[in-house]
Amino acid sequence: MQQKKNVLLIVVDQWRGDTLPMLGHPIRTPNIARLAERGVTFANHYTQAVPCAPGRASLLTGMYMMNHRAVQNTIPLDARHTNVAWEARKGGYEPALVGYTTTTPDPRETDENDPRFRVLGAEMDGWKLVGSWGLNRDAYFAWVASRWPAMPSNPDDIWMPKDPDTAGPGATSQPSVLPAELSDTAFFAERALEYLHGARDKPWFLHLGFYRPHPPFIAPEPWNSLYDPEDSPEPVRADTAEQEAAQHPLLDFYLKDIGRSKFFRHGKGLACDMSIQEVKQMRATYYGLMSEVDEQLGRVFDYLERTGQWDETLIIFTSDHAEQLGDHHLLGKLGFFDESYHIPMIVCDPRPEADSTRGTIVRDFTETIDTMPTILEWAGLPVPRTCDGYSLLPFVEQGRAPEGWRTEVHYEYDFRNIFYSKPESHLGTGMDDSSLAVIRDNHYKYVHFANAEPLFFDLTADPNQFNNVSRDPAYQRVMLTYAQKMLSWRMRYMDRTLTGYAASPDGLVKRA
Repeated sequence: MQQKKNVLLIVVDQWRGDTLPMLGHPIRTPNIARLAERGVTFANHYTQAVPCAPGRASLLTGMYMMNHRAVQNTIPLDARHTNVAWEARKGGYEPALVGYTTTTPDPRETDENDPRFRVLGAEMDGWKLVGSWGLNRDAYFAWVASRWPAMPSNPDDIWMPKDPDTAGPGATSQPSVLPAELSDTAFFAERALEYLHGARDKPWFLHLGFYRPHPPFIAPEPWNSLYDPEDSPEPVRADTAEQEAAQHPLLDFYLKDIGRSKFFRHGKGLACDMSIQEVKQMRATYYGLMSEVDEQLGRVFDYLERTGQWDETLIIFTSDHAEQLGDHHLLGKLGFFDESYHIPMIVCDPRPEADSTRGTIVRDFTETIDTMPTILEWAGLPVPRTCDGYSLLPFVEQGRAPEGWRTEVHYEYDFRNIFYSKPESHLGTGMDDSSLAVIRDNHYKYVHFANAEPLFFDLTADPNQFNNVSRDPAYQRVMLTYAQKMLSWRMRYMDRTLTGYAASPDGLVKRA
């Protein structure tokens, strides 16, 4: 095994994959650009599932959702699954967690009275918790209250606009009442720096999570006014929400169900009723939250440079999922549109083997399940057979895809009823058939529903996916090809925890 060095896994929340400066977006994130100049940017990187819990489960276990089955926020993660933290421990690391993993524990091994069953998600086993904001954000709120005499009686009101009576029903140009130095972004950066200061004399592994640019979409100054809404791109959407809803009953449900209050503390009315100007204002705020994360990352990067650890640390920057941000009249992460699944991925390898690829961009399809095997291979550790992904180090070391690399991406979405959303009831589907799976490449996109008609899009003629051609006779043969590809994918990657073992006359045989 090679000498252990440091691993910094940065996981931001709800960051769109197209919103990176090296991909041509006008976002101002100089520290992320600084990281990309030393690393490799993966331009077509996708999460395997949304929202947070299934996306993070895939990221940290290296498994497709069809195998880990933590299919929604609040749905437990099977305790038998390993993850990147448990595997890193086999190499002598004590993986530390700043942030959260949105993991509900296995009820077969956890008493039903455990307080983790009364929150949206706790922390995944295997990590040493060094910077949580608590089960109900209580640790973060206590930190703010100890430093700010003006803390509201309702802590969630720190994300209210300064004058809510004039702010309008949602997206607003007003900053939050909270000072920037007390934001959750600053809080998590402080926890990370505290940990790094204590860990500097030994190889370390830190998962550094940030809540932003997750809603509520409001930022403290100066980040709130950093971007002019007029410079924000307009949303990609049909003329009306009704036109979008006609494409599928699942869209009909979300367009009628998603309220602005889920994204703006003071919000009123439906998200789909937002005007173009309101969407552009929201996007300007979203970009401001990203720039705030970037500044705090700069503090962490500067510390690593000052202490001589910048050239000894594998740094990965990614997200759990993305955000519709008004595209298709939707907010949040849901359904089957790429805006929810296309996420950022930058791998910065300090070794000399990566010198020839620094600052490059990879256009091949990569997936969030590739994160775990990349880290383990870099650390000289074996990748468990349960992991569905593949290491990205060949791209980093050689600048090209390994032979037989994937030519498409897959992602899944489960829309069963949970306590805060009930699409299953609206569609009339059962709990175990309220799901969809997607296969997409550069040419076509096939969306398979367990209990509904499929969707099929010609991405060359219809890149924004407004025209479902699944019933067009001209596309029947090619659609069948993609349905067969999806079936083959499921057969290839279904749970294989024990399928490499076999009994034989010579005893137990194990195949890799």
